[in-house]
Amino acid sequence: MDFKKLLAYQKSFDLAMDIFEVSKSFPKEEVYSLADQIRRSSRSASANLLN
Repeated sequence: MDFKKLLAYQKSFDLAMDIFEVSKSFPKEEVYSLADQIRRSSRSASANLLN
């Protein structure tokens, strides 16, 4: 089965994209620390479904 068809993957991917969009509005001084960490952790949820 293709993992991209899994509902859990689709929802986690959509959430990661929403988080990315929200993180764009963070103050500039947070872009390289807080925003980076939040973006990486949001992508890890989808990636962990593949293991």
